[in-house]
Order: sequence, then C-alpha cells, then structure tokens
Amino acid sequence: MTPRWLLLHALFIVATIATGFLAVWQWDRAHEAGGSFQNLGYALQWPLFGAFTIFLWIKMIRMDFAQQRGEAEPASSVESEEEEDTATAPSEGPERRRSRPLVPPPAPPVDPDEDPELAEYNRYLAGLDQSDQRTS
Repeated sequence: MTPRWLLLHALFIVATIATGFLAVWQWDRAHEAGGSFQNLGYALQWPLFGAFTIFLWIKMIRMDFAQQRGEAEPASSVESEEEEDTATAPSEGPERRRSRPLVPPPAPPVDPDEDPELAEYNRYLAGLDQSDQRTS
C-alpha cells in the first residue's frame, strides 16, 4: 500500500467513472435535436474505453502481485529458442534474455563482378555509416 499504488488505483477508478459519464452524455446528446450519428458512435465507444481501463487496472494489479512474490512475467514462446542460443545471448541471470543480438551481423561483402549495382549501393551505405560514426 504505497502512495503510488493508491494514486494509481484512484486514477483508474476516476477514469472508469469518467468514461461512464461521457458515454451517458454522448447518448443524451445523440438523442437531442442537434445530435448526430457521430454522437451515437461516441456513446458506444466510451464504454469500450472504460472496459479497456478496467482491463489495464487488473493487469497492473496482477503485475504488482507477481512482482511482490518475486515471480517473473510468464515466459513467451521465444524461451525455447533462447535456450538453444545461449552463446550469443548475454547472461542476465533469471531475467529474460534476448534470443538475438540487438544489431544484426554485417552482410557478407558483394563482389562488384557479381552485381555492380548492389556493390555500389553497399559502398554508399558504408560511406553513410562512416560519416554517421564521425559525427557521433
């Protein structure tokens, strides 16, 4: 029960109630003389926003409880690939590891005799990379 936790719960409650009031307001507005189908559409969208707010609220509560118990988030299907490729992944202990490096490995060089346009384009990209490295 930290102040941050209480403030977030208050924010979610206010947001959910506000979406309900906005839905009723747009519904009433749609049935007035100056109302339109746009107001009716908004009246139907606001409850969806409220449902999404409740979904996020529940998700946040579950994440907080899992964090308090010391559990990690459920592993994705990428975990099996990560176990196979542990040589390239940095060891971060029990935390989630990357299955591939952040920067892909460089492409093999292209012989100008094979494809002159591709070789010229690669030289252009290499020049851009060198100029970018000099400026940073």
